[in-house]
Amino acid sequence: MDTQTFNQDLLDFLAASPTPFHAVQSMALRLENAGFTHLPESAPWELKAGGRYYVTRNDSSIIAFVYGTADLETQGIRMVGAHTDSPCLRVKPHPEKNTQGYFQLGVETYGGVLLNPWFDRDLSLAGRVSYRNGDGKICSTLLDFERPIAVIPSLAIHLDREANKNRTVNPQTDIPPILMQADDKIDFRELLAGALSERGVEGVDQVLDYELSFYDTQRPALVGLKQEFIASARLDNLLSCYVGLQAMLSSDATQSQLLVCNDHEEVGSRSACGAQGPMLDDFLTRLLPDTELRMRCISRSMMISADNAHGIHPNYSAKHDGNHGPKLNQGPVIKVNANQSYATNSETSAYFRHWCEMAKVPVQAFVTRTDMGCGSTIGPITAAEVGVKTIDVGMPTFAMHSIRELGGVEDAAGLCRVLRVFFDQSEVH
Repeated sequence: MDTQTFNQDLLDFLAASPTPFHAVQSMALRLENAGFTHLPESAPWELKAGGRYYVTRNDSSIIAFVYGTADLETQGIRMVGAHTDSPCLRVKPHPEKNTQGYFQLGVETYGGVLLNPWFDRDLSLAGRVSYRNGDGKICSTLLDFERPIAVIPSLAIHLDREANKNRTVNPQTDIPPILMQADDKIDFRELLAGALSERGVEGVDQVLDYELSFYDTQRPALVGLKQEFIASARLDNLLSCYVGLQAMLSSDATQSQLLVCNDHEEVGSRSACGAQGPMLDDFLTRLLPDTELRMRCISRSMMISADNAHGIHPNYSAKHDGNHGPKLNQGPVIKVNANQSYATNSETSAYFRHWCEMAKVPVQAFVTRTDMGCGSTIGPITAAEVGVKTIDVGMPTFAMHSIRELGGVEDAAGLCRVLRVFFDQSEVH
Protein backbone atom coordinates (compact mmCIF):
# COMPACT_ATOMS: atom_id res chain seq x y z
CA MET A 1 0.00 0.00 0.00
CA ASP A 2 1.54 3.35 -1.04
CA THR A 3 1.59 6.28 1.40
CA GLN A 4 -1.29 8.13 -0.25
CA THR A 5 -3.57 5.07 -0.15
CA PHE A 6 -2.43 4.30 3.39
CA ASN A 7 -3.33 7.78 4.62
CA GLN A 8 -6.70 7.82 2.88
CA ASP A 9 -7.59 4.51 4.51
CA LEU A 10 -6.41 5.93 7.84
CA LEU A 11 -8.78 8.89 7.42
CA ASP A 12 -11.67 6.51 6.73
CA PHE A 13 -10.81 4.48 9.84
CA LEU A 14 -10.72 7.61 12.01
CA ALA A 15 -14.07 8.81 10.64
CA ALA A 16 -15.68 5.43 11.33
CA SER A 17 -14.41 5.33 14.93
CA PRO A 18 -15.92 8.18 17.00
CA THR A 19 -15.71 6.16 20.26
CA PRO A 20 -13.64 3.23 21.59
CA PHE A 21 -16.65 0.96 20.93
CA HIS A 22 -16.77 1.97 17.29
CA ALA A 23 -12.98 1.72 16.97
CA VAL A 24 -13.04 -1.89 18.18
CA GLN A 25 -15.97 -2.61 15.88
CA SER A 26 -13.99 -1.17 12.94
CA MET A 27 -10.89 -3.18 13.81
CA ALA A 28 -12.86 -6.40 14.33
CA LEU A 29 -14.45 -6.02 10.90
CA ARG A 30 -11.05 -5.57 9.26
CA LEU A 31 -9.73 -8.61 11.13
CA GLU A 32 -12.73 -10.71 10.10
CA ASN A 33 -12.17 -9.72 6.49
CA ALA A 34 -8.53 -10.81 6.82
CA GLY A 35 -9.52 -14.29 8.06
CA PHE A 36 -9.16 -13.83 11.82
CA THR A 37 -11.39 -15.93 14.08
CA HIS A 38 -13.26 -14.31 16.98
CA LEU A 39 -12.60 -15.93 20.36
CA PRO A 40 -15.46 -15.35 22.84
CA GLU A 41 -13.95 -15.15 26.32
CA SER A 42 -16.78 -17.29 27.68
CA ALA A 43 -16.07 -20.20 25.30
CA PRO A 44 -13.29 -22.83 25.29
CA TRP A 45 -10.29 -21.94 23.14
CA GLU A 46 -8.25 -24.13 20.84
CA LEU A 47 -5.35 -22.06 19.57
CA LYS A 48 -3.23 -23.67 16.88
CA ALA A 49 -0.02 -22.64 15.14
CA GLY A 50 -0.87 -20.96 11.87
CA GLY A 51 -4.15 -19.59 13.22
CA ARG A 52 -5.29 -15.96 13.39
CA TYR A 53 -7.51 -14.87 16.26
CA TYR A 54 -8.94 -11.87 18.04
CA VAL A 55 -10.70 -11.31 21.34
CA THR A 56 -12.57 -8.28 22.68
CA ARG A 57 -13.52 -7.16 26.17
CA ASN A 58 -16.18 -4.61 27.10
CA ASP A 59 -16.60 -3.94 23.35
CA SER A 60 -13.89 -1.30 23.79
CA SER A 61 -10.59 -3.24 24.00
CA ILE A 62 -9.23 -5.77 21.53
CA ILE A 63 -6.35 -8.23 21.17
CA ALA A 64 -5.41 -9.58 17.73
CA PHE A 65 -3.05 -12.55 17.60
CA VAL A 66 -1.20 -14.29 14.79
CA TYR A 67 -0.02 -17.71 15.98
CA GLY A 68 3.18 -18.06 13.99
CA THR A 69 4.93 -21.23 12.97
CA ALA A 70 8.10 -20.31 14.92
CA ASP A 71 8.48 -21.90 18.35
CA LEU A 72 6.99 -19.67 21.08
CA GLU A 73 9.44 -20.82 23.75
CA THR A 74 12.54 -19.90 21.77
CA GLN A 75 11.21 -17.03 19.62
CA GLY A 76 8.66 -15.32 21.86
CA ILE A 77 5.92 -12.94 20.65
CA ARG A 78 6.24 -9.61 18.85
CA MET A 79 3.77 -7.33 20.67
CA VAL A 80 2.44 -3.87 19.80
CA GLY A 81 0.26 -1.92 22.23
CA ALA A 82 -1.95 1.15 21.79
CA HIS A 83 -5.17 2.52 23.26
CA THR A 84 -8.65 3.08 21.86
CA ASP A 85 -9.86 5.97 24.05
CA SER A 86 -9.40 9.73 23.62
CA PRO A 87 -10.26 12.72 25.83
CA CYS A 88 -13.85 13.81 25.24
CA LEU A 89 -17.15 14.90 26.80
CA ARG A 90 -19.27 12.06 28.22
CA VAL A 91 -23.00 12.42 28.89
CA LYS A 92 -23.96 12.16 32.57
CA PRO A 93 -26.51 9.56 33.84
CA HIS A 94 -29.22 12.17 34.44
CA PRO A 95 -28.15 14.87 31.99
CA GLU A 96 -31.34 16.75 31.12
CA LYS A 97 -31.11 20.53 31.54
CA ASN A 98 -33.78 23.03 30.47
CA THR A 99 -32.48 26.57 30.72
CA GLN A 100 -34.03 29.63 29.12
CA GLY A 101 -35.99 27.41 26.75
CA TYR A 102 -32.98 25.40 25.56
CA PHE A 103 -32.56 21.66 26.02
CA GLN A 104 -29.00 20.81 27.06
CA LEU A 105 -27.15 17.75 28.31
CA GLY A 106 -24.87 17.74 31.31
CA VAL A 107 -21.48 16.28 30.47
CA GLU A 108 -18.45 15.00 32.32
CA THR A 109 -14.90 15.47 31.06
CA TYR A 110 -13.19 12.19 30.19
CA GLY A 111 -9.41 12.36 30.46
CA GLY A 112 -7.29 15.48 30.05
CA VAL A 113 -9.55 17.36 27.65
CA LEU A 114 -8.31 20.59 26.08
CA LEU A 115 -11.67 22.32 26.48
CA ASN A 116 -11.42 25.58 24.54
CA PRO A 117 -11.46 23.95 21.06
CA TRP A 118 -14.82 22.31 21.84
CA PHE A 119 -16.69 25.60 21.50
CA ASP A 120 -18.52 26.45 18.25
CA ARG A 121 -18.11 22.95 16.76
CA ASP A 122 -20.77 20.87 15.02
CA LEU A 123 -21.10 18.02 17.51
CA SER A 124 -22.68 14.61 17.24
CA LEU A 125 -23.14 11.84 19.80
CA ALA A 126 -22.05 8.19 19.76
CA GLY A 127 -21.35 5.24 22.02
CA ARG A 128 -23.00 2.18 23.56
CA VAL A 129 -26.60 1.95 24.73
CA SER A 130 -27.98 -0.81 26.99
CA TYR A 131 -31.70 -1.56 26.93
CA ARG A 132 -34.33 -4.11 27.91
CA ASN A 133 -36.24 -5.72 25.07
CA GLY A 134 -39.81 -6.99 25.02
CA ASP A 135 -38.72 -10.40 26.34
CA GLY A 136 -37.10 -8.84 29.40
CA LYS A 137 -33.57 -9.47 28.11
CA ILE A 138 -30.81 -6.91 28.63
CA CYS A 139 -29.13 -6.04 25.31
CA SER A 140 -26.47 -3.59 24.20
CA THR A 141 -25.92 -1.94 20.84
CA LEU A 142 -23.81 0.83 19.35
CA LEU A 143 -25.37 4.15 18.42
CA ASP A 144 -24.05 7.00 16.30
CA PHE A 145 -26.23 9.98 15.46
CA GLU A 146 -23.66 10.81 12.72
CA ARG A 147 -25.11 14.23 11.88
CA PRO A 148 -24.55 17.44 13.90
CA ILE A 149 -27.07 17.51 16.76
CA ALA A 150 -25.42 19.82 19.30
CA VAL A 151 -23.19 22.86 19.78
CA ILE A 152 -21.43 24.67 22.63
CA PRO A 153 -21.61 28.36 21.66
CA SER A 154 -18.88 30.69 22.86
CA LEU A 155 -19.76 33.71 24.95
CA ALA A 156 -19.49 36.79 22.73
CA ILE A 157 -16.45 38.96 23.35
CA HIS A 158 -18.78 41.91 23.94
CA LEU A 159 -19.87 40.17 27.16
CA ASP A 160 -16.35 39.27 28.23
CA ARG A 161 -13.85 41.89 27.10
CA GLU A 162 -10.98 40.01 28.75
CA ALA A 163 -11.69 36.78 26.87
CA ASN A 164 -8.50 36.92 24.80
CA LYS A 165 -6.39 37.49 27.91
CA ASN A 166 -7.63 35.31 30.71
CA ARG A 167 -10.83 33.41 29.92
CA THR A 168 -11.01 30.07 31.69
CA VAL A 169 -13.51 27.25 31.16
CA ASN A 170 -15.60 25.88 34.00
CA PRO A 171 -16.33 22.26 33.02
CA GLN A 172 -19.52 22.16 35.09
CA THR A 173 -21.21 25.36 33.94
CA ASP A 174 -19.65 26.42 30.63
CA ILE A 175 -19.75 23.31 28.43
CA PRO A 176 -23.20 21.65 28.51
CA PRO A 177 -24.05 21.37 24.79
CA ILE A 178 -27.29 22.79 23.38
CA LEU A 179 -29.37 20.24 21.44
CA MET A 180 -32.61 22.11 20.73
CA GLN A 181 -35.09 24.71 21.85
CA ALA A 182 -37.70 23.15 24.11
CA ASP A 183 -39.81 24.42 26.97
CA ASP A 184 -41.26 21.00 27.82
CA LYS A 185 -39.42 18.38 29.82
CA ILE A 186 -37.59 15.84 27.66
CA ASP A 187 -36.57 12.35 28.78
CA PHE A 188 -33.17 11.63 27.25
CA ARG A 189 -33.60 7.86 27.52
CA GLU A 190 -36.85 8.05 25.56
CA LEU A 191 -35.04 10.14 22.96
CA LEU A 192 -32.39 7.39 22.70
CA ALA A 193 -35.05 4.69 22.37
CA GLY A 194 -36.53 6.60 19.43
CA ALA A 195 -33.12 6.99 17.83
CA LEU A 196 -32.49 3.24 18.09
CA SER A 197 -35.85 2.44 16.54
CA GLU A 198 -35.15 4.83 13.66
CA ARG A 199 -31.94 2.90 13.01
CA GLY A 200 -33.67 -0.46 12.82
CA VAL A 201 -33.04 -1.74 16.36
CA GLU A 202 -36.15 -3.76 17.12
CA GLY A 203 -37.80 -4.58 20.42
CA VAL A 204 -36.47 -1.69 22.51
CA ASP A 205 -38.73 -1.70 25.56
CA GLN A 206 -36.72 0.66 27.75
CA VAL A 207 -33.28 2.24 27.57
CA LEU A 208 -31.61 1.50 30.90
CA ASP A 209 -28.21 3.12 30.55
CA TYR A 210 -25.54 4.31 28.12
CA GLU A 211 -21.93 5.37 27.60
CA LEU A 212 -22.17 8.21 25.09
CA SER A 213 -19.63 10.80 24.03
CA PHE A 214 -19.86 13.95 21.95
CA TYR A 215 -17.54 14.24 18.98
CA ASP A 216 -16.74 16.71 16.21
CA THR A 217 -18.47 15.87 12.92
CA GLN A 218 -15.79 17.53 10.80
CA ARG A 219 -14.17 14.70 8.84
CA PRO A 220 -10.46 13.94 9.08
CA ALA A 221 -8.55 15.63 6.28
CA LEU A 222 -5.17 16.20 4.68
CA VAL A 223 -4.25 19.87 5.14
CA GLY A 224 -1.44 22.24 4.20
CA LEU A 225 -0.42 23.75 0.88
CA LYS A 226 1.29 20.48 0.01
CA GLN A 227 -1.09 18.38 2.12
CA GLU A 228 1.75 17.47 4.47
CA PHE A 229 -0.47 17.13 7.54
CA ILE A 230 -3.28 14.95 8.85
CA ALA A 231 -5.92 16.86 10.83
CA SER A 232 -8.38 14.80 12.84
CA ALA A 233 -9.92 14.09 16.18
CA ARG A 234 -8.61 11.07 18.10
CA LEU A 235 -5.19 10.83 16.46
CA ASP A 236 -4.22 10.13 20.06
CA ASN A 237 -4.37 7.21 19.85
CA LEU A 238 -6.44 5.65 17.06
CA LEU A 239 -3.61 6.49 14.70
CA SER A 240 -1.42 3.94 16.52
CA CYS A 241 -4.24 1.37 16.60
CA TYR A 242 -4.53 1.66 12.82
CA VAL A 243 -0.78 1.51 12.25
CA GLY A 244 -0.39 -1.58 14.45
CA LEU A 245 -3.30 -3.29 12.70
CA GLN A 246 -2.02 -2.54 9.19
CA ALA A 247 1.47 -3.73 10.10
CA MET A 248 0.07 -7.02 11.37
CA LEU A 249 -2.16 -7.57 8.35
CA SER A 250 0.72 -7.00 5.93
CA SER A 251 3.50 -8.87 7.73
CA ASP A 252 4.93 -12.37 7.44
CA ALA A 253 3.12 -14.85 9.72
CA THR A 254 6.24 -16.82 10.68
CA GLN A 255 6.71 -15.10 14.05
CA SER A 256 3.87 -14.96 16.56
CA GLN A 257 2.44 -11.44 16.69
CA LEU A 258 0.09 -9.70 19.07
CA LEU A 259 -1.67 -6.34 18.92
CA VAL A 260 -3.41 -5.11 22.07
CA CYS A 261 -5.48 -1.93 22.03
CA ASN A 262 -6.75 -1.09 25.51
CA ASP A 263 -9.48 1.27 26.62
CA HIS A 264 -9.18 3.71 29.56
CA GLU A 265 -5.55 4.78 29.05
CA GLU A 266 -6.55 8.43 29.29
CA VAL A 267 -7.94 7.89 32.80
CA GLY A 268 -5.24 5.68 34.28
CA SER A 269 -5.83 2.23 32.70
CA ARG A 270 -7.35 0.82 35.91
CA SER A 271 -10.20 -1.32 34.59
CA ALA A 272 -10.95 -4.87 33.52
CA CYS A 273 -10.14 -3.92 29.92
CA GLY A 274 -7.42 -1.36 30.65
CA ALA A 275 -3.67 -1.98 30.49
CA GLN A 276 -3.51 -2.21 34.28
CA GLY A 277 -6.24 -4.84 34.20
CA PRO A 278 -5.79 -8.57 33.50
CA MET A 279 -6.85 -8.71 29.84
CA LEU A 280 -3.42 -9.25 28.25
CA ASP A 281 -2.22 -11.55 31.03
CA ASP A 282 -5.46 -13.54 30.74
CA PHE A 283 -4.85 -14.00 27.03
CA LEU A 284 -1.25 -15.12 27.51
CA THR A 285 -2.30 -17.55 30.24
CA ARG A 286 -4.89 -19.17 27.98
CA LEU A 287 -2.38 -19.27 25.14
CA LEU A 288 0.30 -20.86 27.33
CA PRO A 289 -1.24 -22.37 30.49
CA ASP A 290 2.10 -23.82 31.62
CA THR A 291 3.74 -21.11 33.76
CA GLU A 292 7.30 -22.21 33.00
CA LEU A 293 6.72 -22.17 29.25
CA ARG A 294 4.88 -18.85 29.42
CA MET A 295 7.72 -17.17 31.32
CA ARG A 296 10.27 -18.45 28.81
CA CYS A 297 8.14 -17.08 26.00
CA ILE A 298 7.76 -13.66 27.66
CA SER A 299 11.50 -13.45 28.31
CA ARG A 300 12.06 -13.71 24.54
CA SER A 301 9.25 -11.32 23.62
CA MET A 302 9.12 -7.55 23.23
CA MET A 303 6.41 -4.92 23.33
CA ILE A 304 6.36 -1.71 21.29
CA SER A 305 4.00 0.69 23.02
CA ALA A 306 2.85 3.11 20.32
CA ASP A 307 1.33 6.41 21.44
CA ASN A 308 1.67 9.95 20.16
CA ALA A 309 4.57 12.25 21.01
CA HIS A 310 4.68 16.04 21.32
CA GLY A 311 6.06 17.57 18.14
CA ILE A 312 7.99 20.81 18.64
CA HIS A 313 5.53 23.65 17.99
CA PRO A 314 7.05 26.58 16.04
CA ASN A 315 5.15 29.09 18.19
CA TYR A 316 6.11 27.42 21.49
CA SER A 317 9.52 25.88 20.88
CA ALA A 318 10.66 26.88 24.40
CA LYS A 319 8.33 24.20 25.77
CA HIS A 320 10.77 21.54 24.51
CA ASP A 321 14.25 20.50 25.55
CA GLY A 322 16.59 22.09 23.02
CA ASN A 323 18.05 18.78 21.85
CA HIS A 324 14.80 16.81 21.83
CA GLY A 325 12.27 18.56 19.61
CA PRO A 326 10.62 16.01 17.30
CA LYS A 327 9.38 17.37 13.97
CA LEU A 328 6.40 16.21 11.96
CA ASN A 329 7.22 14.06 8.91
CA GLN A 330 10.71 13.26 10.16
CA GLY A 331 10.08 9.82 11.60
CA PRO A 332 8.72 8.08 14.68
CA VAL A 333 9.86 9.22 18.09
CA ILE A 334 11.53 7.17 20.83
CA LYS A 335 10.12 8.45 24.13
CA VAL A 336 12.51 8.43 27.09
CA ASN A 337 11.98 9.28 30.76
CA ALA A 338 14.47 8.51 33.52
CA ASN A 339 11.64 8.16 36.06
CA GLN A 340 9.89 5.41 34.08
CA SER A 341 6.93 7.40 32.78
CA TYR A 342 8.04 5.69 29.57
CA ALA A 343 9.27 2.08 29.52
CA THR A 344 12.14 2.67 27.07
CA ASN A 345 15.61 1.49 28.05
CA SER A 346 18.88 1.45 26.12
CA GLU A 347 18.39 -2.14 24.94
CA THR A 348 14.87 -1.69 23.57
CA SER A 349 15.84 1.67 22.08
CA ALA A 350 18.79 0.06 20.29
CA TYR A 351 16.53 -2.60 18.78
CA PHE A 352 14.08 0.02 17.57
CA ARG A 353 16.81 2.19 16.02
CA HIS A 354 18.13 -0.91 14.25
CA TRP A 355 14.68 -1.74 12.84
CA CYS A 356 14.24 1.85 11.67
CA GLU A 357 17.51 1.53 9.75
CA MET A 358 16.31 -1.73 8.21
CA ALA A 359 13.03 -0.06 7.16
CA LYS A 360 14.91 3.05 5.91
CA VAL A 361 12.79 5.25 8.18
CA PRO A 362 14.32 8.18 10.13
CA VAL A 363 13.97 8.12 13.91
CA GLN A 364 13.78 10.88 16.54
CA ALA A 365 13.90 11.07 20.33
CA PHE A 366 11.80 12.93 22.90
CA VAL A 367 12.66 13.82 26.48
CA THR A 368 10.51 16.35 28.28
CA ARG A 369 12.10 19.46 29.77
CA THR A 370 13.55 18.65 33.18
CA ASP A 371 11.48 21.41 34.78
CA MET A 372 8.19 20.07 33.37
CA GLY A 373 6.05 17.06 34.19
CA CYS A 374 5.88 14.07 31.89
CA GLY A 375 2.85 12.14 30.69
CA SER A 376 2.77 8.37 30.50
CA THR A 377 1.41 5.51 28.36
CA ILE A 378 0.37 1.88 28.57
CA GLY A 379 4.06 0.99 28.14
CA PRO A 380 5.26 1.08 31.77
CA ILE A 381 1.97 -0.43 32.95
CA THR A 382 2.17 -3.37 30.53
CA ALA A 383 5.84 -3.92 31.30
CA ALA A 384 5.07 -4.05 35.02
CA GLU A 385 1.99 -6.27 34.66
CA VAL A 386 3.41 -8.80 32.16
CA GLY A 387 7.18 -8.52 32.61
CA VAL A 388 7.90 -8.04 28.91
CA LYS A 389 10.73 -5.80 27.70
CA THR A 390 9.12 -2.64 26.29
CA ILE A 391 9.83 0.54 24.38
CA ASP A 392 7.61 3.62 24.09
CA VAL A 393 7.43 5.24 20.67
CA GLY A 394 4.99 7.49 18.84
CA MET A 395 4.27 9.84 16.00
CA PRO A 396 5.01 13.55 16.59
CA THR A 397 1.76 15.48 16.97
CA PHE A 398 0.50 19.02 17.54
CA ALA A 399 -2.50 19.92 19.72
CA MET A 400 -2.57 16.64 21.62
CA HIS A 401 -5.90 16.18 23.49
CA SER A 402 -7.59 18.86 21.40
CA ILE A 403 -10.83 18.13 19.56
CA ARG A 404 -8.72 18.23 16.37
CA GLU A 405 -5.08 17.17 16.43
CA LEU A 406 -2.39 17.42 13.75
CA GLY A 407 0.14 14.86 12.53
CA GLY A 408 2.39 14.33 9.51
CA VAL A 409 1.42 12.31 6.43
CA GLU A 410 4.76 10.47 6.33
CA ASP A 411 4.98 9.38 9.96
CA ALA A 412 2.16 6.86 10.26
CA ALA A 413 3.19 5.01 7.10
CA GLY A 414 6.81 5.13 8.22
CA LEU A 415 6.06 3.62 11.61
CA CYS A 416 3.98 0.94 9.89
CA ARG A 417 7.04 -0.10 7.87
CA VAL A 418 9.11 -0.28 11.06
CA LEU A 419 6.48 -2.40 12.81
CA ARG A 420 6.40 -4.79 9.85
CA VAL A 421 10.15 -5.25 10.23
CA PHE A 422 9.65 -5.82 13.97
CA PHE A 423 6.89 -8.38 13.44
CA ASP A 424 9.08 -10.33 11.01
CA GLN A 425 12.23 -10.46 13.17
CA SER A 426 13.46 -13.90 14.25
CA GLU A 427 15.14 -12.64 17.41
CA VAL A 428 14.63 -9.83 19.94
CA HIS A 429 16.88 -11.22 22.68
